[in-house]
Amino acid sequence: MNMSTSTETSDVRAGILANGQRIMAAKGFSAVGLNEILAASGVPKGSFYHYFGSKDAFGEALLDTYFDDYLADMDATLNAPGLSMAQRLMNYWKNWQDSQSFGECQGKCLAVKMGAEVADLSEAMRRALRRGTAGITDRLTQAIEAGVAEGSLSVNGTPRGVAESLYQLWLGASVMVKIARDITPFETAMTTTRQILNLSP
Repeated sequence: MNMSTSTETSDVRAGILANGQRIMAAKGFSAVGLNEILAASGVPKGSFYHYFGSKDAFGEALLDTYFDDYLADMDATLNAPGLSMAQRLMNYWKNWQDSQSFGECQGKCLAVKMGAEVADLSEAMRRALRRGTAGITDRLTQAIEAGVAEGSLSVNGTPRGVAESLYQLWLGASVMVKIARDITPFETAMTTTRQILNLSP
């Protein structure tokens, strides 16, 4: 395969994944057929299996790509210059609130939208979710450790335990925001997060 063909193949695959992420974040995994994604991508159905072996394999690749992008954005937020780690962490939660709202999330809420659904449907997708969420909690743990070391925040309990509790708090808040069609659960989560990190209001 020459370089041009390889790049073209990569671009087509990335296009299918991008359209799949956007559509499935709005509708869920089971409710979306391959035809809808392929039509949005301008790719004939017969060639889908050239890029992905099955819908489950597509779902796994979709989640892996989503988390790769998510973790890169998270790294940028948690390494922003000129801020304390407490400020960086609060910016992360603010970004979460902005991107995981009950409105159209443009694919940014994929883990929240698909998490519970696909964990029961596919072991491969459950493992992809597990890898991605582990990457998030690892970064939160490191950020909390750094914040404690620099004195910008303090916690009761281990940084790992606090990181996992905060992530679970925000996942739950995201679900409640979608149920209530109101951002009050995020406001509550933000207040609770500040209390857990011992930050002034």
